[in-house]
Order: sequence, then structure tokens, then C-alpha cells
Amino acid sequence: MGTIVAGSILVAKGGHGLYLGLIIIWAGPFILLLWNLAYQFVIGLPISNTFIPIAIPTIYLWAVDTLALRRGTWTIESGTKLGLCLWEGLEIEEAIFFLLTNVLIILGLVAFDNAFAVLQTFPHIFPSLPSIPSPFLLVEALITSTQAYDERRIEALQQALARLKAKSRSFYLASSVFQGRLRVDLILLYSFCRVADDLIDEARSVEEAREWISKLRSYLDSRYDNGTRRKSNPLHDPIGIAFPAEAQAALRYLPTEYLSPAPLYDLLRGFETDLNFASSSAPFPIRDEDSLNEYGAQVAGTVAESCLELVYHHTQLQTQSSQKSRILEAGRQMGVALQYVNIARDIAVDAVNKRVYLPTSWLKEEDLLPESILSDPYQPTVERVRQRLLDRAMAIYEPAKSAIEELPAEARAPMRVAVESYVEIGRVLRTPNYRVKAGRATVPKLRRLRVAWKALGQ
Repeated sequence: MGTIVAGSILVAKGGHGLYLGLIIIWAGPFILLLWNLAYQFVIGLPISNTFIPIAIPTIYLWAVDTLALRRGTWTIESGTKLGLCLWEGLEIEEAIFFLLTNVLIILGLVAFDNAFAVLQTFPHIFPSLPSIPSPFLLVEALITSTQAYDERRIEALQQALARLKAKSRSFYLASSVFQGRLRVDLILLYSFCRVADDLIDEARSVEEAREWISKLRSYLDSRYDNGTRRKSNPLHDPIGIAFPAEAQAALRYLPTEYLSPAPLYDLLRGFETDLNFASSSAPFPIRDEDSLNEYGAQVAGTVAESCLELVYHHTQLQTQSSQKSRILEAGRQMGVALQYVNIARDIAVDAVNKRVYLPTSWLKEEDLLPESILSDPYQPTVERVRQRLLDRAMAIYEPAKSAIEELPAEARAPMRVAVESYVEIGRVLRTPNYRVKAGRATVPKLRRLRVAWKALGQ
């Protein structure tokens, strides 16, 4: 505020300080306004989001302006400048002008991002949200008291993003191209699925794992009434005693009000199949291709269906029920295809955990038994079964991928990125001498970025 007053005085006096005063009273009020609206967000950001974007273009413009002033491309009237230079050839007024211009641009972008984030994150404050928020709505979001924020929801989103980044680089990359509340809810859905899977996989015994499945089923019962959708009250769900602290946020903020119950219950049935690997009577439940398909539908087709339900909830496109049903079925099939890729990638990792998801009937055709996979998952014969599984995955993927182009426009390209990023793992598995990290084939970062860029541009 003092700087604005000083600029006003310089303008009032005229003379050598006039140009500098005009620059200050032009930029100062807007910088002050933006700072007051978004200073908490600005302070919390790393310098890579604030200082560096200001510094780099400012230094570039200083250099260009120095050349222009030295060549006489333009000049500042001698009677209106202080006569000070940042360095030879760059008047201090010009340096301050370019600095303040970039400060205005970055503060404006940060304030917009802050407002948009508030609108997207807190549906309890802003229940309905237009696709293009008005300036008045953006300002309303910025002046909303932080005391109105749902801090536990913020924590849930932070945990969900950390899980996504740590557990799935492909889907983490894909999540960045989804927008708005659809992206938020997709991340929360992933977090629930990941937490549920970890509770069961990291259980100390089969009995404990079955207990977690029972608790998860009871949790879904509390969210749904007789298999119908019911809006949840995330602040009062009775999960604090039943689940560990690190899992509670993921369960509390699962957007069940937009999701059908059947896929979530079927997901738990898929987890029960995993527990059968510890059975003494039938330790290898994936007997043939039918049981493999059923398992893939339970643990992946269900998740794909729930993702598409969120897509249709968050878009305004009116779709005929027959078309929507066909797209949902294609999504379920795509989920199965991606699960096949996942199994093909993780043969060695699963063997360490005493699991073999390759159909026993396929193994017998190669004179193998599930036990031989456990003892040596890298033997050459296993590679033939892996390639057969990838062939099956691609045979399911090819006819299902065309349904992506029938999705609402705002979800089409992001869904392409999500699918293609994961299918690329299968393509890598078909190449000789592919890179392996922690027992899994990996897609190099630059290759993942190329795949995502190509998918966006289709």
C-alpha cells in the first residue's frame, strides 16, 4: 500500500519520477488485490510455481529490452526518468515494468488456480458448478473462509494422490489430464480400491484378510440400502473403530452417492478369490480361461464400470440408455484386458507371494504346473504362456477401445491416455530385453509421455 502511495506522489510531482510512478500505480493496486485474495495459496507453493516463472521471463525481457534500448529502437523521455540503470543500457523503470508485469501474470494465474481448486474440491460449499465459472464465482471462492473448508477431505485427497503416485505411474500420468470434480472423484475411487486391496494383501493371516473383507462389506452396507444408491454423510460414517487411521479417509470419501453398489460388492468377491491361493484343498483358483475372465471382471472390470459411472455423472451429455449400457460393457471388457496385462507383467512378483494367475489349463498344455511357476517364474516356457495371455488381452482391447470415442468429449482424451498408458506395458512385454524393475517390466518415462501425447492428439 505504501508503494502505491509513493507512486501516486511521484505522478503528482511529475518530472523525473513520472514514468516510475505511472508504472507503480498501474500495477500496484492489482498486485495488492491478488495478494489479498490468494496470499495463503501463494505462500504455500514451491518456488518452482512462483519465483522461477517470474524470474525466467523477466530476465529474458530485460535482456531483449537492453538490446532494444542500446540500438535506439525506443527511448524513455529524459525528463520523466530517474536516470538510474540496472546495468548499462537498461533503465530502472524498464526493469521494474517487466518485473511487475510478470508478477501480475503469475499472481493472476495462481489466484485463478486457487479459486478453481476451491470450487472443485468442496461440493458442500459449491453444490452446483458451471463448466466456466464466472469472475464473481471465482472471487467468491477466494474470499470463502478457510474455516468452511473440509480439512479431512483435503487430507483424503493428499493421501489419495500419494497412493496413486506410488502405486501406479501409468494411472498417475493419466489422472493429470482429467479435469475438475471428475478427476477428484476418480482419484478418490482409486484410493478406496487401493486401500481395500492393501488391507487384504498385507493381512497377517487369511483369517485377518477375511475379516477385512467382512468389514469392507459392512462398510458398503452402511453406504447402501438394499442395494440402492444412498447419499453418504462423510462426516459421520461409523468407520473410526473398524479401520486403521490411514485407511479411514479413503473409505469416508468414496463417492458412493454417484456409484452403483454392484461393482463395489463384486470387487470384494474378487478379493475373496485371492484368498483362495492360501487354501490347502484348491490353492490355484484360476483353473481355466473362464475363471480368469471372471476374476478379471471382478477386480478390474468393476473398477472400469465405476469410472465410467463417474464420467457420466460429471458430464452433461445426454446418452441413450442402450448406448450407455453398451459403453459400460465395453468398459468392463477393457478392464479385463488391462488386468490381463497386469497379470502378464507380475508373474514373477505374484510367484513370490505364492500366487499364479495363469490358467492351470494353459500351463498343462505347456507341460507345466502352477508349482513350477512358483519355483521358477523366469523359465522360457513361462514366456510362451505370458505371450498367450497378452494375445488374449489385445484381442479384448481392440474391439473395446472404439467405445472410448463415444464417451463425452471432456472424458474422451483422458480415458485414451489412461488406457493406452497401461496397454503400453503389454507392448513393452512383447519386446526383447525389456527393462525390469523390482520384478516388473517398466515403461521408460519418455516413452510414457510420448504415448500420452499421442493419445491426447488422436
